[in-house]
Amino acid sequence: MQIRELDLKELYTVYDVLKQLRPSLSYKEFEDLIYDMRHMEYKMFGIMDGEELLTYAGVAVQTNLYHKRHLYVFDLVSDEKYRNGGYGAMMLEYLEDFAKTCMCKNIVLSSNFEREDAHRFYEKHGFDKKSYIFLKKV
Repeated sequence: MQIRELDLKELYTVYDVLKQLRPSLSYKEFEDLIYDMRHMEYKMFGIMDGEELLTYAGVAVQTNLYHKRHLYVFDLVSDEKYRNGGYGAMMLEYLEDFAKTCMCKNIVLSSNFEREDAHRFYEKHGFDKKSYIFLKKV
């Protein structure tokens, strides 16, 4: 088992796990968005057991006035077959080390208000609820 950066040749593997978190996202839309996000140096990390993806994280180092230089976690999901196996915690530890290597001050993520299990998981691993996110469709 290893944690490593995934490449664009592994998009089908990533999508099979990511669609468990984002079921309304088609493969075509996913692929288009991944290519659009390359400008922000979006990175895909996976916990792999051979060719099988157990846990996926999509992240990018960003900078703004309130979080300073930070690692933004866009997606974090474990394959449903491997949930509660400690892989999410393992990935968070890896991302914390990666953030330190990138000289980030914080790790930031957003989570749907309905995902209370995920919120407990994040709080257990040192994350604090800091704000609300507001969205207006245009």
